[in-house]
Amino acid sequence: MKKAMIIILSILGVLVLVGAGGMFYITNGLESGENLAINPVDLTEIEDGSYAGVYQAGRWSNEVAVSVADHQIKNIEVVKTINIDDPEMTSTIINNVIEKQNTTVDTVTGATVSSKAYLKSIENALSQ
Repeated sequence: MKKAMIIILSILGVLVLVGAGGMFYITNGLESGENLAINPVDLTEIEDGSYAGVYQAGRWSNEVAVSVADHQIKNIEVVKTINIDDPEMTSTIINNVIEKQNTTVDTVTGATVSSKAYLKSIENALSQ
């Protein structure tokens, strides 16, 4: 009986540690991501070409390629991401940036930090 209690308590201890680690991972960088400033870009200063942009912070990491022609954003391709993002959220952000021709677009509700991570990588591509 004593041995069974030690095993049960050990399993509970491991579950608590895994749960606490998971919560730390999920919330790590959340506040700084929500407060991340996204700056506008001046497309009149950008020559035609493809520009790579990267953003990495906490569990948010992605790389994009932004194609510019005639001082307009023509295409944005997600080259690499470690986020498990909703593809609809990603396409919404990309489409909004292309439509507005700037990075100062609204974030997707419920995906603020992920949205800002993509916006920052686009800004970084166009601010080189």
